[in-house]
Amino acid sequence: MRRLKFLMLGLLVPAAVLVFWQIAASQPDMAGIVPTPLAVLAGWKEWVFGSAGMGLNPYGGTWLANVQNSSLRVVQGFALAVLLGVPMGLLIGWSRLASQLFDPMIQCLRPIPITAWLPFSIALFGISNLGSIFLIFLGGFYAIVVNTTQGARDVERNLMRAALMMGTTRSQILRRVVFPSAMPSIFTGLRIGLGISWTAVIVSEMVAVKSGLGYVLWDAYYVGRMDIVLADMVSIGAMGYLSDRLIVLSERRVLRWRILQNH
Repeated sequence: MRRLKFLMLGLLVPAAVLVFWQIAASQPDMAGIVPTPLAVLAGWKEWVFGSAGMGLNPYGGTWLANVQNSSLRVVQGFALAVLLGVPMGLLIGWSRLASQLFDPMIQCLRPIPITAWLPFSIALFGISNLGSIFLIFLGGFYAIVVNTTQGARDVERNLMRAALMMGTTRSQILRRVVFPSAMPSIFTGLRIGLGISWTAVIVSEMVAVKSGLGYVLWDAYYVGRMDIVLADMVSIGAMGYLSDRLIVLSERRVLRWRILQNH
């Protein structure tokens, strides 16, 4: 009963948005500009189940392939961001020398938006997957580094003093004390970084590659298929939500000790 109530509350706002959208899109002034939810659903159905290149929908039957292309790029770029960002963040948060060496440059590069890196990415990698993966990596990397650094700096000092008194080496403290204690902040960085990675993949696919949800989004806008544009936007949101849920489920499993402690 409690889960049903929670589900109903979660559906309340989306339902209200759909009703408002239907009413607004049905107005004469909006005709031909914003399609109704039913029109978007029909276009989406053809995009998913239709035959490629048939009729008035050249996108027919290509939805799954484009979702797979975008998801694969996000996985590759985000995995690279995690592999480099987490150790870098731990090192900066743990070592004063590493902080002095790397943190100023990271803080200078971090405000540069993904779109500003597009020309550099195309010049370096051309129109290819590598350019897209590079931009996704940048999108996730800074969020992961900053949150991991903060988590490492916020570790309870008494824990480290106790470990030192027991003869633990600094490298062991980093692995067995700092890293576990920083995990909540690391997962926060992963969630934020993953969301930015989905933004980066869409931006990169609009310009740097010729497949994926971002490419379809721009191509559909160019030919005036706003139903596909909106269906694409909903698809992006759904994929971002599902991937975020995977991070949350992983966090609950990894940090089960923390949940039990709070209860």
